Amino acid sequence: MFKVAKFGGSSVSSAAQFEKVKKIVSSDPSRHIVVISAAGKRSSDDHKLTDLLYLCHAHLTYGVSCNDIFKAICERFIEIRDALHLDYKIEDELENLKAKLNKDISVDYLVSRGEYLTSRLMAEYLGYFFLDASDCIFMNFDGSFDSEKIGSTIKAILKDHPNIVIPGFYGSLPGGKIRVMSRGGSDITGSIAAVAAGADIYENWTDVSGILMADPRIVSNPKPIPRITYAELRELAFMGASVLHEESVQPVKEAGIALNIRNTNIPEDEGTMIVPSIGGEKLSDERFITGIAGRRNFDIITVRKHNMNVNQSLRQALEIFDAYKVNVEHITLGLDSFAVVASAFQIGEGLYNICSELQKTLRASDVQIQEGIALVAAVGRKMSFRPGISGKLFRALGQEGVNIRTIAQGSDELSIILGVDNSQYESAVRVLYDSFAG
Repeated sequence: MFKVAKFGGSSVSSAAQFEKVKKIVSSDPSRHIVVISAAGKRSSDDHKLTDLLYLCHAHLTYGVSCNDIFKAICERFIEIRDALHLDYKIEDELENLKAKLNKDISVDYLVSRGEYLTSRLMAEYLGYFFLDASDCIFMNFDGSFDSEKIGSTIKAILKDHPNIVIPGFYGSLPGGKIRVMSRGGSDITGSIAAVAAGADIYENWTDVSGILMADPRIVSNPKPIPRITYAELRELAFMGASVLHEESVQPVKEAGIALNIRNTNIPEDEGTMIVPSIGGEKLSDERFITGIAGRRNFDIITVRKHNMNVNQSLRQALEIFDAYKVNVEHITLGLDSFAVVASAFQIGEGLYNICSELQKTLRASDVQIQEGIALVAAVGRKMSFRPGISGKLFRALGQEGVNIRTIAQGSDELSIILGVDNSQYESAVRVLYDSFAG
């Protein structure tokens, strides 16, 4: 068994959190690669080191002193080093960095030092070999990754150093210049390292015990999802669930590597295991609805025309939406009508212009608008094999007075998506959760 374990900023925010990480890593000798983020917030009113480094660069850009901010950064690192009784002379690194603080310093290089220095401390604390991301995470100028070069480099290092720490969030361009990734880039580094090393499991350690079945701001103490497929995860993310960024999931998904989301503060929780597929289940084995998610503020535009050529009319309609740079979320078809669901934010002030063009171009007899619509999705891999799901779903909502404005089901039958009034969004989520998971 070979595992890659990534620890987020909250997991390395203090010496106490470092101690938790060491216990986790030491408890399983198969955790050979550890990917580390920059130290995060210690409390709600604290600051992430990454944010402070960005703030330093902003000050430098406008010719304002950042000495106080940089001093606070140095104190955080030294505090962790001293509390853990490490030998790393981090003051030398910090002095070298301070000497480079001017308006010409690369923002990518400056910000990457958060991960770099946190990882240097963690490598010594764990007794692991430190492998700088700039020496193993190779990026192209277009932001893509040189997977072949990354793989051969990491495999070669592992031959001499079976346990390594790699900073997340950055890599190097051709020529060696540092380049950071998007926010959440440490998740991407962990995923890439897992693929490069041929890992069996990629563990993503954070401050939550996996993915929950529903938004805890709406449903009180929702149950965790023990297992979920990558396809279900994508459906939930598309519908607004707060999960991992697509870029961080794609490498391990394509490689068929399981991804385990765990809680550094409650390591005994098994978290959520995300896998390519789940086979051999009976319908009674698990809940057939995996999770419930949704988003507010959509518009439904319905077009009617007697003896409509649906194919031609729909093509013309989609061209109009595309011209206004509006993504169509869902389409429902009738004999002489169709309805398009799109984000009200994307449509913006172009709503009436779009409707006018639809009526003129399609020579429609009627164009209607329903505003203030929320979409709620029930996602599950076994819904298509369970008779009566839709009936139970509609009955539960009807009993609570939730009016369904539109219905859609994906061709892969992973989700049933309902449109309700914005005002009934939270009620719909709670009803679905209580009916299928509570």
